[in-house]
Amino acid sequence: MKTNSWNVLTLKNVKVNKPIFIEGLPGLGNVGKVVADTLVGELKADKIVDIFSHTLPNSVFVNEKNLVELPKIELYHKKIGKQDFIFLTGDVQPMDEVSSYEFTEKILDLIQGYNCSEIITLGGIGVNEVEPMPKVFCTGNHSKFVSEFQKHKVNTKLYGIVGPIIGVSGLLLGLGEKRNIKAASLLAETYNHPMYIGLRGAKQILKVLMNKYGLDVSLKQLQKEIKDMDIEMGNDPKHATINQLKGVKDVNYIG
Repeated sequence: MKTNSWNVLTLKNVKVNKPIFIEGLPGLGNVGKVVADTLVGELKADKIVDIFSHTLPNSVFVNEKNLVELPKIELYHKKIGKQDFIFLTGDVQPMDEVSSYEFTEKILDLIQGYNCSEIITLGGIGVNEVEPMPKVFCTGNHSKFVSEFQKHKVNTKLYGIVGPIIGVSGLLLGLGEKRNIKAASLLAETYNHPMYIGLRGAKQILKVLMNKYGLDVSLKQLQKEIKDMDIEMGNDPKHATINQLKGVKDVNYIG
């Protein structure tokens, strides 16, 4: 597939072998992005690749210095013990079908160059109210790999609960199978409102990843953000006003 519309800039050459690849791009409730950004920040991962394309949304973001910057998609690396991890995060993801396929193929090319051993994608499942303890579901392209998550209190019965997994999170599973890379997707329940950030769901996914891979990640900052969000929404998200929901977007690591 043609992938030359994606500009990949290697910032740091690192020796990586058989990494676990974890994707967390923006999506429903930004659940995956919150998880990936938390992992990158708490583990002090090193940025190794910048990715850009003219097929990304035609917009810029205002940063903390009140200046604009183009949307970013980045790869980070962290070695924990003998295990390498690669994290994919960013401000946006491709918006149309062709660009999404092209981008996913490009990412698979990159991680196959590192002899990637497995893929984890992250996302949200929309529900009609805020769950104090959101459930985490798991599906994938390899039944034995998916079953490994059952011992971590993950529900692997998704049929009839979730529809198509749209975007890069889904395509990495399907296209990864064609390349014989085992892949799983962790999906947490999140309140189905476009202005709601799924911090609770992100926290539950982080717990799963910490338990499965032995990651030492502090959840204190995330818990603080959850508390701040509850205060902003009057502790009643189901009946929050539009202005209250807008306030949720002020969490530190979003945008």
